[in-house]
Amino acid sequence: MTNHVIDLKNTDVALIMGSNAAENHPITMKWLTKARENRGAKIIHVDPRYTRTSSIADLYVPLRSGTDIAFLGGMIKYILDNDLYHKEYVVNYTNAAYLIKEDFEFEDGLFSGWDEANKKYDVTSWDYKYGEDGLPMTDPTLQDPRCVFQLMKKHYERYNIDLVCKITGTPKNKYKEALKIFCDTGAPDKTGTILYAMGITQHTVGAQNIRAFSIVQMLLGNMGRPGGGINALRGENNVQGATDMALLFGNLPGYLDSPTNTAANKDLISFIRAITPGAGKLAFTNLEEFRALVKEGFPNSGWKINSSKWVVSLLKAWFGNAAKAGNDFAYHYLPKRDAKKNYSHMALFEAMYKGEIDGLFVNGSNPVVGGPNANKEQAALTKLKWMVSIDLWLNETAEFWTHQAWERAVDNPDVPKFTPAEIGTEVFFLPAAAVYEKEGTAAQTGRWVQYRWKGAEPIGESKADLWIYNELGKKLKKLYAGSTRKEDEPIINMTWDYDNEHGEDDILKVADELCGFSTVDGKPVEGFAKLMDDGSTACGCWIYCGATTLKDGKWIYKPQLRKNEDPSGLGIFPEWGWAWPVNRRIIYNRCSVQPDGVTPWPGDAERQLVRWDPTAIADPKKPEVLGKWVGVDVPDFIATTSPDKPAFTKPFIMRPEGHACFFAAKTSMKDGPFPEHFEPWESPTANIMNSQNLNPPTKVFEPEKQGKVDKYPIIGTTYRVSEHWQTGALTRNLPWLAELMPNMFVELSEELAKEKGIKNGHKVIISTTRGDVEALACVTKRFKPFYINGKSVHEIGLVWQFGFKGYAIGDSANRVTPHIGDANSMCPEYKAWLCDIRRA
Repeated sequence: MTNHVIDLKNTDVALIMGSNAAENHPITMKWLTKARENRGAKIIHVDPRYTRTSSIADLYVPLRSGTDIAFLGGMIKYILDNDLYHKEYVVNYTNAAYLIKEDFEFEDGLFSGWDEANKKYDVTSWDYKYGEDGLPMTDPTLQDPRCVFQLMKKHYERYNIDLVCKITGTPKNKYKEALKIFCDTGAPDKTGTILYAMGITQHTVGAQNIRAFSIVQMLLGNMGRPGGGINALRGENNVQGATDMALLFGNLPGYLDSPTNTAANKDLISFIRAITPGAGKLAFTNLEEFRALVKEGFPNSGWKINSSKWVVSLLKAWFGNAAKAGNDFAYHYLPKRDAKKNYSHMALFEAMYKGEIDGLFVNGSNPVVGGPNANKEQAALTKLKWMVSIDLWLNETAEFWTHQAWERAVDNPDVPKFTPAEIGTEVFFLPAAAVYEKEGTAAQTGRWVQYRWKGAEPIGESKADLWIYNELGKKLKKLYAGSTRKEDEPIINMTWDYDNEHGEDDILKVADELCGFSTVDGKPVEGFAKLMDDGSTACGCWIYCGATTLKDGKWIYKPQLRKNEDPSGLGIFPEWGWAWPVNRRIIYNRCSVQPDGVTPWPGDAERQLVRWDPTAIADPKKPEVLGKWVGVDVPDFIATTSPDKPAFTKPFIMRPEGHACFFAAKTSMKDGPFPEHFEPWESPTANIMNSQNLNPPTKVFEPEKQGKVDKYPIIGTTYRVSEHWQTGALTRNLPWLAELMPNMFVELSEELAKEKGIKNGHKVIISTTRGDVEALACVTKRFKPFYINGKSVHEIGLVWQFGFKGYAIGDSANRVTPHIGDANSMCPEYKAWLCDIRRA
């Protein structure tokens, strides 16, 4: 989230897309209800299905799954056509004025640089024009035909209301009403927030869906301001923390790129040159020369000019005294992923299926239920030599080898089946402690990091994750001790000191390493701006730096703070837990004040987060030096830099430009600098926006498994129910929750039920090219037929949380979802695919 959950009370309009927030994130509704009571806020819910969120909303707007960019593209056109954008914000805080290279173009679904043979873009033309000073050229009047603003207008001129509604199936009157309500937040005294969840991300255009949100919010001036922002609603309380710690295969902790086995990453200097914006054209051969360049400053770098400090501090945290200036701070110990390989979830299971992977650790995950094309993923596990499952229960993945795992309601010769005797995988199960049975921090959806104390002792032999990995690490260190092989050095020299004086794992020692300390005196590093690349600081995750401090000589872990005071009245609660980065509760908060740094936006002084105070003492050690940014939140930039300096009209400090980007230049996105509508891989209609049905760079693993509309005319989508938690392995083993939601079911409209002769409670079969699942029919008014380009199209919804274990047993919907994903993130397309339905 750019903002946080409590901040929702400050909004004037909330647009909820791809989320059933009322059931799955009920605390969001608490604060949105406050906004409605105190500010007269409106709530818009856009979703294929009428849910409890829809019932609370002021306006429900139906939309066909997989057409979000068409919907939002029409909103962008509406804002531009009706002059509703926040002009001063757009000119000063975004790249709207930047001029784009002459050879950049877009035609009929393809951007310039498309390589059909290799199915990827050469992004050279997706760049700015640069002046002699090396900076992007601009036109602040926004009139130049090559400026981003004019190119954006041209791109979205096709997205008229009639065409959008033909694609999305949204009734025109509903769409127009949504446009009017939300786009009114472009007024300087208004803000609007966008909330989304997996209904937005789980598509072949998932990343571009979110980019489309960002364009809308930048046009309306809603980023960096209370009541605004783009706010992801995480599916679990620590999903945010997991991604912070390098859950994604292309990341090191803190969203640093992970190195590849290419010449560009061959040594530390090459790697720093590759990941530091603007450094590629600079001449330096060592860190000392690079530090001198950083001190002088160089164009087009942004705050990532400090990347070397974050990387070296990470290496010092991981390898301690073995990481020295003379050996590239042990950079050669970091694994280098194959640049030609795809390490995403789907690609790993494809490799497993081919027998290319020997072993697998599955920790707190259940891909036999939760993975796409789960029939194939289950079969892939049979090709392993060994597998370790770490979980609270013997879930479906832990017991994929049993007879029960291969029983099917519908026999399908195309779906692989095995007996236990045919499976050679050796399976180990490590029972894990539940959340209440262990201590530690969780980063919630608003980036607030909060400590949780243990509430109960673990049951039986179950252990906390830290105990499991700490013991594993110690045993590996012991196993490799004394080895003289070069390839064993990363394990031999890896720092591993997480025990207390009693030989038990100490989670606060992990926190100390994670949040940063001086290698000279062991004291905490008070914020990532003080990390160094000379080996004097160690920090396991730079965005968490500053979460530890010394007070009166005592070490303090800020996520443990519980001061229930909110001086601002805006819901910031600065001493309740800690938020990354540096306890900043709303990022890009420079945008909450006008470019002069002093004046609030007209009519909105109450929501000003920061301001420049020329009389404030900048440094207590130098009381004669005056001038400092002050306010109710931590300023999102160096607090002592005057707003009259050019850099500080640029509030988006993590971008090389310092500006928010309507146009995603160069390598930011793999599939285009502007979001464009493409159909899902399996779609009931041709793309009527352009001639490219599928997002062109999408990785297609199984082209032969693409369902066609003649055989599979119905759209399928998936979702969860609040009675079951994630894959259901926990809740289906609890009798009281299993009783509340005992059966796998499918929701379908009354119209489709009548067509198919299906009645409420009938057993039905849902079929795809990937297999079949059985479910109980839930005939409901919550789904209605969509009218897509003049044709009636049905959509059904399946719950994906069932499996063959526990009290509530049923087929998982993911046995029929495809192995296809987003072109950038590889997030699977669970939310839109083709199927058919019949009575069992």
